[in-house]
Amino acid sequence: MTPERKKVYDRLKRIEGQIRGLQRLIEKDAPCIDILTQVAAVTSAMKKTGSAVLSNYMKTCIEESGGNAKRLHADLHAALSRVIDFS
Repeated sequence: MTPERKKVYDRLKRIEGQIRGLQRLIEKDAPCIDILTQVAAVTSAMKKTGSAVLSNYMKTCIEESGGNAKRLHADLHAALSRVIDFS
């Protein structure tokens, strides 16, 4: 596993812990504001993780394009479209 993938993996493990904490809040009938605060934190963490994945992908995409501008454009467009759909 590359160092970049390890960082993403570690982020996802932290998010997994946040999700478990969110489940506990719901089980304990925590106030809605507390639940929504945690939902916002998880959402933010997922967006940051997506950004890290996109950054790594862009680096790889540029390296693998071999100077082929059309391929680079198509690959980056596809990746950005997916990220925008997540938002």
